[in-house]
Amino acid sequence: MSQKFDVLPFVYLASRSPRRVELLKQIGVRCETLPADIDETQIANESPEQYVTRLAQQKAEACFQRLTVVQRAHLVLAADTTVVLAGSVLGKPEDDNDALTMLQNLSGSLHLVHTAVALAFNYEIEVVLSTTVVEMMALSAAQIDAYIATGEHRDKAGSYGIQGAAGAWIKRIEGSYTGVMGLPLYETADLLRKHGVSTY
Repeated sequence: MSQKFDVLPFVYLASRSPRRVELLKQIGVRCETLPADIDETQIANESPEQYVTRLAQQKAEACFQRLTVVQRAHLVLAADTTVVLAGSVLGKPEDDNDALTMLQNLSGSLHLVHTAVALAFNYEIEVVLSTTVVEMMALSAAQIDAYIATGEHRDKAGSYGIQGAAGAWIKRIEGSYTGVMGLPLYETADLLRKHGVSTY
């Protein structure tokens, strides 16, 4: 373990998302990324809230299991985000055509963004859920095509990122802006402080 991780707030992050790394840095927490590759298939009759909560928990558990006994002195943080339109989960797009379909469906919509945050500690896991209502403007075919051409949609739930160019499409939100980005900072900081990690 490097010296800097011994003296500064530090967690293992079960994610490869650069956005989540930056958001943690924003509240004064350093992390080491240890992505957890799990099966993200939704179970039959599983609600979107149950689905995203389960995935966050499984990511945290998978990452924790990879750590040595010494490394387990640090907390493991995991998160999962999903976009929900009319009760249906919109995950990350499989390809550009899938992204096109998602954005056409989201155009002019009121939809939900769920982000579950899980913290693994002492062989236990605690999970919190953030839900945000998002209203998106009606999009033209040209706007969608231009956005897909940027590549910004890749690896993003619902095929858009509120922190990028698609932010200009969002008329309003009710909830957590950072939750829509992929890591709700209020809930995350509250959870970390509860377990001894100081944040701003």
